[in-house]
Amino acid sequence: MTILDVKDLSAEYQTSKGRVHALQDVTFSLDDGESLGIAGESACGKSTLGLSVIRMLQGGKITSGSVSLDGESILDLDEKTFDKKFRWKKISMIFQGAMSSLDPVFTIKDQFYEVLKQHNFQGDFKKCISESISSVGLDENVLDKFPHELSGGMKQRAIISMALLLKPSFVIADEPTTALDVLIQAQIINLLKKLKKEGMSFMLITHDLAILSEISDKIGIMYSGQMVEFGSSFDIYKNPKHPYTQALLESIPTLHGTKPKYIKGTPPSLISPGEQCRFLDRCPHAMDKCKKDPPNFKTDSGYVKCWLYDEK
Repeated sequence: MTILDVKDLSAEYQTSKGRVHALQDVTFSLDDGESLGIAGESACGKSTLGLSVIRMLQGGKITSGSVSLDGESILDLDEKTFDKKFRWKKISMIFQGAMSSLDPVFTIKDQFYEVLKQHNFQGDFKKCISESISSVGLDENVLDKFPHELSGGMKQRAIISMALLLKPSFVIADEPTTALDVLIQAQIINLLKKLKKEGMSFMLITHDLAILSEISDKIGIMYSGQMVEFGSSFDIYKNPKHPYTQALLESIPTLHGTKPKYIKGTPPSLISPGEQCRFLDRCPHAMDKCKKDPPNFKTDSGYVKCWLYDEK
């Protein structure tokens, strides 16, 4: 059963220099119990995608496309209905940067209580919070502490616990291991693996392709506001098709002494990206037809947005 279906999703921000086309025609789907990894360089639209799906895009707006969760279109709902029926109950988000996501003047317990009250939880508050905090491996005494009294890893797990309070079926995790040491990163990854085994679906947004290889069933590669390749984790790693995906994988250091490669050039401006393929100026396979933005060409497990795979 398909839990999340995104079709031709586009979003933009209005700035003093013009409209920034942060997302353009992003399409993918995810089945119940599957995990999706979203990768790409900074400012490619990863976080904008996550915030658009959960309808929390501050300072920007969704301009076109559709998002269906559990078979129901959620972009057509008014804010009150979406908040009451979906947000935190069926879909929640682990925001980037636990250090700044928690309010420093309230205890962890107070902030958990606020989430439950905001979403009209009718059950036992204490039991709900206790179960959630235990599920991420934290002791209940953490609840009486202020954020500054917790380590970085404890804060991150508290944020994850908060996202899981109402037991949503789909969770968006935006860079959940950023700024953490390798031991804490391993704990967070193991926690995500545990949640996946328990049947939870989630979208993991990260720069770290190694993390995605461990826990993602499907992977979407984003570049300059577009999803340039989408497919199974196995296909993306073993047989990457888009030149950008290939370059990303070649930039990862290996244990075998292979020197990492870097991608020459810079991404285009998202204020006026033009009609050409957005990777044109950095692509080693550029052709004349690349001056026109390519459609999505079907692959074994997804699609690739590149003229190299035009069957004609």
